[in-house]
Amino acid sequence: MAEIVQQRIEDRIPELEQLERVGLFTKKEVKSIVKKVTALEYKLHRLIVNKEDFIAYIQYEINVLELIKKRRGHINYHFKREEIEFPIIHRINSIFRRATKKWKDDVQLWLSHVAFCKKWETKSQISKVFASMLAIHPDKPALWIMAAKSELEDRNSSESARHLFLRALRFHPDNKKVYQEYFRMELLHCEKLRKQKEEVEKADMDLGEYEFSPEILSGKLAEVVYKDATAKIKEAEFVISLLNIAAIFDFTKELQDSILQDLQANHTEDSLTWDFMAKRELEAPGVDEELHTAKGRALDINRREERCCQVYEEGLKSLNTEPMWTRYVVFCLERLKRKTNVQELKDKRQERLLEVLQRAHDSSLLKENFYKNWLEILLSSGHTEAAASLALSATQRYNQSVSVWSLCLQTLRHLGCGDMAKLFHDALTHVNPKESLPLWQLQLQWSMADQSAEETEAIFKRGLLSSVPAIAMEVKELYLDWSYSVGGYKKARKTFTSLQENRPLSKKFFTSMIQIEKEQETPKINNLRDYYERALQEFGTADDDLWLQYIQEEMGALGQPENCAKIHWRAMKFLEGESVERFTSKYTLLQTGHL
Repeated sequence: MAEIVQQRIEDRIPELEQLERVGLFTKKEVKSIVKKVTALEYKLHRLIVNKEDFIAYIQYEINVLELIKKRRGHINYHFKREEIEFPIIHRINSIFRRATKKWKDDVQLWLSHVAFCKKWETKSQISKVFASMLAIHPDKPALWIMAAKSELEDRNSSESARHLFLRALRFHPDNKKVYQEYFRMELLHCEKLRKQKEEVEKADMDLGEYEFSPEILSGKLAEVVYKDATAKIKEAEFVISLLNIAAIFDFTKELQDSILQDLQANHTEDSLTWDFMAKRELEAPGVDEELHTAKGRALDINRREERCCQVYEEGLKSLNTEPMWTRYVVFCLERLKRKTNVQELKDKRQERLLEVLQRAHDSSLLKENFYKNWLEILLSSGHTEAAASLALSATQRYNQSVSVWSLCLQTLRHLGCGDMAKLFHDALTHVNPKESLPLWQLQLQWSMADQSAEETEAIFKRGLLSSVPAIAMEVKELYLDWSYSVGGYKKARKTFTSLQENRPLSKKFFTSMIQIEKEQETPKINNLRDYYERALQEFGTADDDLWLQYIQEEMGALGQPENCAKIHWRAMKFLEGESVERFTSKYTLLQTGHL
């Protein structure tokens, strides 16, 4: 091993001597490089090698390259690159190859090699790196795309890029992204040829060796890719994505028209097609003389939006589905949110949206999340009766939805209409009990604000009987807080006593009672101990903080510090797993006054 390392160091001597001779590095710096490189080389020749050692060596060599580049600029010396930089770059490539050969599965390592080749302009190496990587990782479409793009952009080879895309499609025949990028590549190639032809014609040169096929210049190769892609992937979204790519290029009008015809002929059963076709109407040219005033522009925009709506209406005739209505509603919502200073346009947009929402609702095809938008618009416009009616209708349409019931119950409470007690009963009857906690919380908020104490307590007692643990625990916590707020300490303690054995119990239930006790003018330590003991019966095996709070209570003015050691001993006995370590650390901090 020592002989190999020594040979490698000797191979570097000519370049190091050049660095010193031309004044880029000092003699001291050259010695430092030799020492560092020797250490790095030894690490790479051990019996068990680490990937990190390879990366460290590569990074060091790159740092040397960067420093050489910086110093060349500083002293304005730009000669002998072949004798100085080229050997370093060659060596880095060699280390990368050794690393990727050993850690073949590390894609990031391969990509780091590619990035290095690009930065230091060793473009001939990039193709080799990608070829080796793809031989090992043919299952990753993104790598095929990167390799093809590199051939086109870095090596200016559309032929190699095309070859890579065709190979990629053998492994991934139905991959949308591969087809999209292949399609884009053919259009870029076509655009480049068209520019070359223009330059040749401008220079009035003899075309001679230049042969520009009219078919290729018009994008026929891209059209072939399009046809192959859409024969395998029959989705409106995919066709639209290819149309959007084609629209980037100014020579593809015929191709765009052809794609558009395919979309309208073969994908009318997809709501996305109608949505796309409708929104295209926004881009239609306006009447020039109208565009000089705000009102004229608003009139033009309104006309475009009306044309969009006509397309949606046409779509609904053959595709009366929830996704179709959803796209129509989303379009109207987006237009309403757009800013305008022309009140007539605002009113027209709102009117249009409300009409579409109503019709979708009447068809029982309006998604539940749109009811919130609808109610907000009605309330902000002062249509309270319509809002109340809609809230009731929405609960009938989505009678198992917690979010719809919550929204509508809040709306009806805000408007002060409807039999709230009956509505809450209906809501809890229809909704899955496991999801009903938000409704219980709303009902209790309403009852505490609007009903008598007796009626509220009755709701609390019903909630305590819930078979869902989360609801029973939450109701206990709220019941205790409410008892304290309406009946003071005496009622709170009575409520706590009646529920302290009623499982499931939460930590908050006990800590709330502890806090209530401590808020009294003369808190009783025996009561506090009782609360802590009961809490620890439930949570003592995992909650280290509860034990620490108990100890702190005994260390306080009301407690007896001599009890702390006993509580500590019990904590160490009861706590399990990681909570023991946490408790020990915090207890130490507490004893030293750092907690």
